Parts: sequence; structure tokens; C-alpha cells
Amino acid sequence: MSHYGTAIDRTYARAGFGAPVCRGRRPALVVVDLTRGFTEDCFPTGADLSEVVAATARLIEAGRPAGVPVVFTAIAYAPAEVSGDRIAWLRKAPGLSALLEGSEAVALDPRLPRRETDTLVVKKGASAFFGTSLAATLTALGCDTAVVCGATTSGCVRATAVDAVQSGFPVLIPRECVGDRAAGPHAAALFDLQAKYGDVVGVADAVGYLGGLAGDLGHDAHIAPP
Repeated sequence: MSHYGTAIDRTYARAGFGAPVCRGRRPALVVVDLTRGFTEDCFPTGADLSEVVAATARLIEAGRPAGVPVVFTAIAYAPAEVSGDRIAWLRKAPGLSALLEGSEAVALDPRLPRRETDTLVVKKGASAFFGTSLAATLTALGCDTAVVCGATTSGCVRATAVDAVQSGFPVLIPRECVGDRAAGPHAAALFDLQAKYGDVVGVADAVGYLGGLAGDLGHDAHIAPP
């Protein structure tokens, strides 16, 4: 039973929500906006997401032996983009205008084990797919599953997961690898994601899934040692 109660669970079950996704053999990790402006509470846009960063780092390292691709994303705006009405989202969320290109706020959290070979997607909106080359990149890599981590659960993570499904990728969301500024939006987003868009799983499950792919080395051209 979810913490929303049995009546809600019955309503969603009757609607046919919550079926498990099929996990492919060629996943990619999509690490959404784990930049300092979101993972450190010294920034107005951020919160202390140290545990999320640590769990995501663990997941990244679990996939390295099997050559699982890692795609990082960051929101960053040019001065010209924040100085006028060019981006509608900034009229609703003006605090995001602090995420300026080249600033400390848009730098990836240094605790993440990023490699030079990892892709970085710079975006202007919530979804990592909207207005970017992410779908084409995942397709070119031969990926068949998106494992979505990052921040915030109710915003960019949710938008990315929805667009991943709409782009044809089954989605996994490791719950310890996503975070938000408040518990309520975080929990509501996870409930909705599990019901409609992907499987919300434990990080141990996700680590086991990625770690188990190392056995495919030598059998799949997509999966190669780093």
C-alpha cells in the first residue's frame, strides 16, 4: 500500500496503472541537473542533496565495468537570455536566472565521478529532451533503457522521465538517486512516476541491474570496457 491509502491504490489499479517496465540490456544513465546550484544549500536554488549525489555516484561506478553510457545535464543561461523575456519559464521561476553560463552554480557537483568521455547536455527547460540532442544521442548509442537520476524530482527529473517514455525508452528511477527541495513534492512525483511513466526502484536494485551487465562483455558491441 502506498502512503496515499488503499482507496487511491484501488483507483489506480482499476485504471491499469503501475505495470512494470521491461529492462533492456543497453541502458544509459541520465543524470539530471546535479549541478552545485541544485545540490548545495548555499545557493538559493539548491538544497543539500549530498545523499543523492553519493547514491548517484555509486550507480555510475556500478555501470562503468559494463561501459554503461552516462549523460549529465545542466541548466545554464546566457546573460542575454536572462535579461529579457526570451524564456517564458524564467517569468514563472525567476530564481533560475541565477544559473548563468560559466558560474559556480551550473558546474557539475565535483563529488560525481564524471569522465571526459561522458556526455554533457546543456538545456534551457525542465526536460533533458526538450530542445536538445539527448534522444538522438541515446539512439546513436544503441540504448534501450533510460535510468534517470538527479534533481529535482518534481521538476526536471519528472519532465525528463515523461519525455524519455514519449521518446520510446523504458524508464527506471532509483529513488535514492533523486531529490527535491521539499518532501511533499518529492513523494508526489515518485508516486506519479511509478504509476504512469517508469519503475521507481531502490538503488541496490539499480546497482545490481547495471552491475549484472558486465557479464555481457564480449557479447554486445554496445557494452565495452571503458
